[in-house]
Amino acid sequence: MAQTTVKEKTIVSGIAGWFKKTFGPKYWDSLKFSLYCITHPLDGFWDLTHEKRGTYAAANTILFLTILVRILALKYTSFVFIRVYWEDINIFLYIASILFPLLLFVIGNWATTTLFDGKGKLGQVYIGTCYALTPYPLMQFPLMIISNVITVNEAQFYTVLAGLSLVWCGLLIIAAMGQIHEFSGAKNILFMIFSLFAMLVIIFILMIFFSMVTQALGYFYSLYREFMFRV
Repeated sequence: MAQTTVKEKTIVSGIAGWFKKTFGPKYWDSLKFSLYCITHPLDGFWDLTHEKRGTYAAANTILFLTILVRILALKYTSFVFIRVYWEDINIFLYIASILFPLLLFVIGNWATTTLFDGKGKLGQVYIGTCYALTPYPLMQFPLMIISNVITVNEAQFYTVLAGLSLVWCGLLIIAAMGQIHEFSGAKNILFMIFSLFAMLVIIFILMIFFSMVTQALGYFYSLYREFMFRV
């Protein structure tokens, strides 16, 4: 019993230490720093990576809030703007539809820029991309609430602000990649295009891989059936 108690105390203290380290003052400072990044993108994203102002915990929080707001918007945005047929929605596939393109971009951008003297590491690209998503939950959440009190004649107001949040995020991602990799404006835009092309290449490779795996599984399954039939 004494040993069990000591082990439990060790586990609890370890979890408490991890929680304090992960969500301590540095976490809150790095999370608040996202507000500086979206208003001062050049200085903000430079400090985010080169001055170690960003953390994985804060980046994951921003990504989680982005996904959460997307899901909440499906339910609580006025039907005037979004019509949702829940029987046709798989929430896990919906979440994957957000995470998969983001991860593809992170990997594609890192892979292409690494070949041409890009300074950013894979983790820095991920953190910078997540921080660039900050305007989305900040704008979309209040818009979700506002959508239920405005009229159809005021719908243009909602549409413009919703589009602005996406454009803002896109511009921040471009600024973040430029500062992370230390690219000039033209070179940064060029490699953003290359990153999109790399995403398509990765998708093509994954499709071939899964097709080969499916065919292999089908082949071994047919062998198994043939063996069982003869036995």
